[in-house]
Amino acid sequence: MLNLTDSAVVRSILAKHGFSFSKNLGQNFIINPDICPEMAENCGADSESGVLEIGPGIGVLTKELCLRAKKVVSIELDKRLLPILDETVGEFDNLKIINADVMKADLKKIITEEFGGMPVYVCANLPYYITSPIIMMLLENNPGVRAITVMVQKEWADRITSPVGSRDAGAVTVAVDYYSQVQKLFGVSKNSFMPAPKVDSAVIRMDIREKPPVEVKDEKLFFALVKAAFGQRRKTALNSLSSGLGISKDTVAHALTQCGFDTNVRAETMTMEEFAILSNLLFNSPK
Repeated sequence: MLNLTDSAVVRSILAKHGFSFSKNLGQNFIINPDICPEMAENCGADSESGVLEIGPGIGVLTKELCLRAKKVVSIELDKRLLPILDETVGEFDNLKIINADVMKADLKKIITEEFGGMPVYVCANLPYYITSPIIMMLLENNPGVRAITVMVQKEWADRITSPVGSRDAGAVTVAVDYYSQVQKLFGVSKNSFMPAPKVDSAVIRMDIREKPPVEVKDEKLFFALVKAAFGQRRKTALNSLSSGLGISKDTVAHALTQCGFDTNVRAETMTMEEFAILSNLLFNSPK
């Protein structure tokens, strides 16, 4: 079995296939031997479950997942990596690689057809440039996944795991907390990759909630409100919500007052429960 965390081995394989890294695809391959076993151990997979991997690269994490899970399905966009993956992880008969753009793929169909009812987990080293869209796609259109364990940019991980109502929280923080219970597992130095990115990373795990922690009358309005509230952070919630939602200031001010807020309150101080209450009040208010 090839040592895929040995930089010399990796360079040799890539040179053999004439592969060059694509900055547009955010390709950074893990060469720290401790990272992928720890990710695989913490993702929830076992001999009775399936794992969906997004962006396997040269298969460093893929190998660890195949050693633990009943079946692994890896979605890879870059066709140039397919012959490399055939060489590096082709020995595993519990692995299927799909050449597709995950943002355009029908994940519910893939999971239903490939995993046949077994518990499913997502585990991936995500490209920085597409982290938020992939996470939100998985959460909003949950295809039956129990937990999502991903490596992301450290700054993104810090923001996502910040408590809603704290200065570092944002709209995505609220959305992630609405759909899952998130925790940061461990940090990853930028020197753990080839080529090394400019920033450090972190691994987070999101356990999907059976139901959201708050009840909202209209999810579309709730998320539109959250997005509007954080869309102009320098403004008060009154101004950002009025302009972002197209609702009169008087209506927003009345709802804020009913929630017990001063009209100068800012979104970054509001909790999940307060966003839900405000959303429900605005749902019943004349527009």
